[in-house]
Amino acid sequence: MDKKSRSIVIFIFAVLLIVALWISIATNRPVELESSYRLVMGTFAHVVVVAKDTETARRCIETAFAEIDKVDELMSDYKSDSEIGIVNKNAAEHAVQVGEATFEVLQRSVEFSRLTEGAFDITVGPLVDLFRAAKEKQVAPEQEEIEKAKSKVGYEKLILDKTNKTVQFTVEGMRLDLGGIAKGYAIDKAIEAMKKNGALGAMVDIGGDIRCFGVPAKGKDRWLIGLQDPNLNEDSSGGLVLKLRIADGAIATSGDYQQFVLIEGKKYSHIIDRQTGSGAEGPSSVTIIADNATDADALATAVSVMGTEKGLALIEKLPNTEAIVVPSGPKPESIKSTGAEKYIE
Repeated sequence: MDKKSRSIVIFIFAVLLIVALWISIATNRPVELESSYRLVMGTFAHVVVVAKDTETARRCIETAFAEIDKVDELMSDYKSDSEIGIVNKNAAEHAVQVGEATFEVLQRSVEFSRLTEGAFDITVGPLVDLFRAAKEKQVAPEQEEIEKAKSKVGYEKLILDKTNKTVQFTVEGMRLDLGGIAKGYAIDKAIEAMKKNGALGAMVDIGGDIRCFGVPAKGKDRWLIGLQDPNLNEDSSGGLVLKLRIADGAIATSGDYQQFVLIEGKKYSHIIDRQTGSGAEGPSSVTIIADNATDADALATAVSVMGTEKGLALIEKLPNTEAIVVPSGPKPESIKSTGAEKYIE
């Protein structure tokens, strides 16, 4: 074979090799699958997964929703047969045993109550009930009613027995409400399940509380999360105050701009301040960025009660935790913790 022929053969071989590599890459490219929006935990949940193939992606989505449903069945205060429902019914009379998952959330809740000096408190159920009833009647509760409900509130009145996994109330009429932490915990369990089932990357969104990890969707180098402008003013682009870029972490937002109780023309936040016995009068919205959704969910609630200055002071002390606060008022400027800027696109 002469030199020219040899060059042609080498060229053809090189082309074939490139084609073979391209086909190999194309056929092994991860697939992206997105779930429909499903009604869970009183809001809508949505899952996006990146996996090696469609079958794996589908399995990941279904296992994620199975975990979310499981948490809801255990911890919903709306369901009388949930573990929390049974605790609320019986724990003033005797210690009630609960499962590992519920006990874990109760322990974490008490830790956050201590950390935030009661700004986060899952025992606010009596106050939540009071304002739900006031909404139905459209009559604001009297101060005497608020004080009576407050006497049944306080994480200090909650007894947790780690050895026997039991829960007991020291005051009659106490009631737990895990609305400020259960969604975050469900998201974390969903992410954990998808990792075990082969997800290369995923995002779980329950009512705006989000956690993501791994390979992002749509060929991006990070997961992009939009934060809604709580005031939705004309200067907001598409209703977003900003976009966050997250590689592996969680975001939770709390505020009174979407969830509130309107009684006699006055708006009360759905986030209860146990000190006042009424809706928190903090910022319009609080967004927390943390390693996991349980922490982000609880801290977003706590900072909403604590207020901007005190809340940000707490966040600055916590590792791997940032906050973006939008104060109340017309066209407010968002206030950020020291390290929050690195997440903003």
